[in-house]
Amino acid sequence: MTSISGKTDPVVRRITASDVIDALGQGARDFQALPLYGLAFGALYAAGGNLVVFSATAFGMSYLAYPLAAGFALIGPFVAIALYEISRCREAGETPSLRGLWATLRRRSEIGWMAFVTVFIFVMWMYQVRFLMALFLGLHASFSNIQEFIAVVLTTNEGLAFLLVGNIEGAVLSLILFSLTVVSFPLLLDRDVDFVTAMITSVRAVVTSPLPMIGWAAVIVVVLIVSILPFFIGLLVTLPVLGHATWHLYRRIVEPLPPAA
Repeated sequence: MTSISGKTDPVVRRITASDVIDALGQGARDFQALPLYGLAFGALYAAGGNLVVFSATAFGMSYLAYPLAAGFALIGPFVAIALYEISRCREAGETPSLRGLWATLRRRSEIGWMAFVTVFIFVMWMYQVRFLMALFLGLHASFSNIQEFIAVVLTTNEGLAFLLVGNIEGAVLSLILFSLTVVSFPLLLDRDVDFVTAMITSVRAVVTSPLPMIGWAAVIVVVLIVSILPFFIGLLVTLPVLGHATWHLYRRIVEPLPPAA
């Protein structure tokens, strides 16, 4: 098969649960080897999450804190790009540097299109939340504080319906984004391919090994939920470990290019 750019499509290999476990171990070792990079990018992501949630509170929309926090997790694959590159450098025996990371990202223009896809789904998620609030809680639903919102959601039939449908829609959007990005960002760093080919390859990876990949998605969701609860602080460690692990899982999924003749 060939991509839309006329190049041969990446070859996707089947993986197992042991590959996911091994990738997590390698991700933890990468973080231990270069902890400052991981802590820095984890802190940046955590600070961004807190900024988004606190901004909503400052503008009197604290009831959006939960969907905003959940939606913010959707852009994690884009934030972790630098971590993929650090793992790639270690694998190649190179010494990573901020200048090198920036130079690599600038060369890979297709990453910008993938970032657009990620942000678009995040915006779509927030529009869906507002739509569901209008549908279940009233067209002009508004709450003075988060406690009032929680009380309505947990103690009324309309609130429980909103919570159920909202979480189902969130799970569907998360699965779509996961399928589009789990391999895309590492692939775009590793090879000169277009972002459409990268997304197709990512979806093929999920379809080829559905159970291990859904398991990996579940691990990410559980870890991120636990990390987000204490003001995103857990992301200082979990984001770099998951980011490095994603690179190593990509290496197991996509067959390497043959050596140049």
